[in-house]
Amino acid sequence: MTPAEYRDNFLRTVEFRYPEWIPCSVSIAPPVWRKYRERLEEVVLKYKTVFPWFRKGSVNYDWVGHRVKGTTFIDDWGCVWAFSEDGLQGQVVEHPLSDWSKLRELKVPDPDKGVPVEGGPLIPWEEIEESVEKGREEGWLVVIGLSHGFFFQRLYYLRGFVNLMRDFVAKPPQLYELIRILEDYYMELVKRAVKLKPDVINFGDDLGCQDRMPISPKTFREFIYPTYRKLFTYIRSHGIHVRLHSDGHVVEVLDQLVDTGLSIINIQDRVNGIDSIKRICKGRICIDLDIDRQHLLPRGSPSDIRRHIRNAIIELGSKKGGLMFTAGIYQDVPLQNIDALCKALEEFRTLHKSLT
Repeated sequence: MTPAEYRDNFLRTVEFRYPEWIPCSVSIAPPVWRKYRERLEEVVLKYKTVFPWFRKGSVNYDWVGHRVKGTTFIDDWGCVWAFSEDGLQGQVVEHPLSDWSKLRELKVPDPDKGVPVEGGPLIPWEEIEESVEKGREEGWLVVIGLSHGFFFQRLYYLRGFVNLMRDFVAKPPQLYELIRILEDYYMELVKRAVKLKPDVINFGDDLGCQDRMPISPKTFREFIYPTYRKLFTYIRSHGIHVRLHSDGHVVEVLDQLVDTGLSIINIQDRVNGIDSIKRICKGRICIDLDIDRQHLLPRGSPSDIRRHIRNAIIELGSKKGGLMFTAGIYQDVPLQNIDALCKALEEFRTLHKSLT
């Protein structure tokens, strides 16, 4: 396919305009390349519809970026990140607002300098603008990412998780001030991104735990929902789609998330349940189904994976569109399961056309 064909099909999927195939994204973490090397490359090269632009020799098997085991990084908010695995995300180990007395000293990044990256340096706007212009000239789907962990997670990166949970109960005035600071900062980033006129602006914020949320729907409505809705509806008012990724169980707030103005919601299949996702989301919003990376991909059989992909399409798919897949591959996934996943995504990419 050409970049323009991919873009057209993606937008038709999001907008329920009868796409030709179900879009999918398989993201392979650096440690997986280091583990399997040439054998993984051979698998990826087999599936041209899953990896249409992958070329032999294009991956450095040993690349880990700035995420080096045993190192730390201080981000532009003053959060200290520590990394325990090469090439994988770290966690915040020092929180600049662990004491509210430090609020007046909080470093707020300059929105003109670039877009924040979790546990890494800012991406300069010049680099983003260059990528957008090149993508538009070549016909690509143009996506701008405005950070994973941008709001709910950033609150506890700054405060510490336990402190934030207490804040949601005690409701100190500083919490409302911090929320305003974050909202204002991200609105400035959003305005700059909107001016570049991408097709999609992407956000990430892990809201859920394994089998429940850490906060109630009422707390979500008071502290998280208003900012989401303000940012997302502003973007949508300019004709740009909004995608939100969230790991974890979020069933209790799915209705609220749909109501924030999202175009695409990327949520996990097993922890939320296909039935719940179907009941709340199908036909209302484009579902970007995040394939179970805790049990199915590392521990399931190839036949389990094939059956799961087919069933997800039957339950959530429609010839009108509204379904795509995302899969994250980590080092506990056997090579045969990576192959099985890609084979199933390729085999069933047009199954939705047989549905109502």
